[in-house]
Amino acid sequence: MTRSWPFPQDLIEALHRARHVAALTGAGISAESGIPTFRDAQTGLWAKYDPMELATPQALRRNPGLVWSWYEWRRSLVRQAQPNPGHRALVELEKRVPRFTLITQNVDGLHQAAGSHNVIELHGNILRTRCADCGRRVEQWEPPAEGEAPRCSHCGGVLRPDVVFFGEPLPQEAWQRAVEAAEDCDLMLVVGTSAVVEPAASLPRIVFHRGKVLVEVNPQETPLSSLARYRLAGPAGQVLPALVQALDAHRAQKGA
Repeated sequence: MTRSWPFPQDLIEALHRARHVAALTGAGISAESGIPTFRDAQTGLWAKYDPMELATPQALRRNPGLVWSWYEWRRSLVRQAQPNPGHRALVELEKRVPRFTLITQNVDGLHQAAGSHNVIELHGNILRTRCADCGRRVEQWEPPAEGEAPRCSHCGGVLRPDVVFFGEPLPQEAWQRAVEAAEDCDLMLVVGTSAVVEPAASLPRIVFHRGKVLVEVNPQETPLSSLARYRLAGPAGQVLPALVQALDAHRAQKGA
């Protein structure tokens, strides 16, 4: 049963009236599906490694087999995960507003698995693979020798997950679409993100400076909390389903 939440009535009215709603999601919503955050993932055999030193172009060039193995381990965690009520609530919200844009910093594909359609992946997708040299996306490859990374059948380059490493720019098209959504939306939900990773953290500030409605959904306070017009302190899997329920009740009351 969905827990009721004391949402401000003007927040529900703003959601009801919005012609374009955007959502920016981060690691917190995926953590509720059992996917550890980037730093929390360092357990077992990988506890001695700093993820900031594995997820870089330099690490891939220096030791491609190690980087590949680490990401294969992370992929195994992602493949075991399922969308949670927070993901599913965003799918329902998409059905209820004229336009909905979902911008995610997550690389697990859980929003698409839940049924979201207009998803912008700022940091790529860990379940996709591409060549580090020619850039082609690859679906199949020959199994590599132990301790090595597989190679591209087209150019012989090292294969890598199709994610953004530290020090790499975001995909230009995805970033441009995200900025356009932030500039155009009437309301943005910022869900489960620390709001410190740039440039994604600049998107809510665009909404704030435009005087539009900024809503933070997070159990912890973040650097964004002081800018948010509404701060909903709780996990996405509880807050978002209740928010959709409150919107439905509001519309039923208005006869919409």
